[in-house]
Amino acid sequence: MPDYDYQADTRPFSQVIGDLGQGDDPKLYLGELVNAFGERGFGALMLFLGLLNALPLPPGSTTVLGAPLLLLSLQLLFRFDQLWLPKWALKSAIDRAGYRKASAGVIKPLRWVERLSRPRWPALTGPVSEVLIGLICSVLAFILVLPIPLGNIAPALTIAVFGFGLTQRDGLVVILAWVGTAICGALLFVAWRLVAAALETAWGWVQHLL
Repeated sequence: MPDYDYQADTRPFSQVIGDLGQGDDPKLYLGELVNAFGERGFGALMLFLGLLNALPLPPGSTTVLGAPLLLLSLQLLFRFDQLWLPKWALKSAIDRAGYRKASAGVIKPLRWVERLSRPRWPALTGPVSEVLIGLICSVLAFILVLPIPLGNIAPALTIAVFGFGLTQRDGLVVILAWVGTAICGALLFVAWRLVAAALETAWGWVQHLL
């Protein structure tokens, strides 16, 4: 794994996403992402890791990428001044070719959003808002780590939108992320009701057999 100097990267997010797929190493390390986004703050990595978790990557990728996202969210919640990730997290990696193929579809939409976004409604990206965002993103990231089939898409996209809003200081984007949070809550409630109904039915069958 290469060394990382954690220097600021001034390229647009869409360009960084594309460039990261062009490296020579067949593995894409989390440390490489921190090198590109570290000095841009928590929002930048929340955006990137959120997008990665929403992509159709190989099984187990959300566990690898979801755990660091949980750490980031907790640090945002507790108002850490600087981003910190343990060495084991920096050494975690995914297949670069798979990433390159999966990320191709998000670059064009992201470029379009980058052109529309601008700083506005500062109260929604201020210190109090960051704590609330850190809290809800910690919950969403915990859901990502769980082995729930197709359960990663809505939480991951919501975290990505929160990250983009914080990085761009765009309150409108943060509002959209809160709407996404409500949708995640509704989906989780429906999923829980379905699982509970299935378990109740199975228990009824067991009782009948006994």
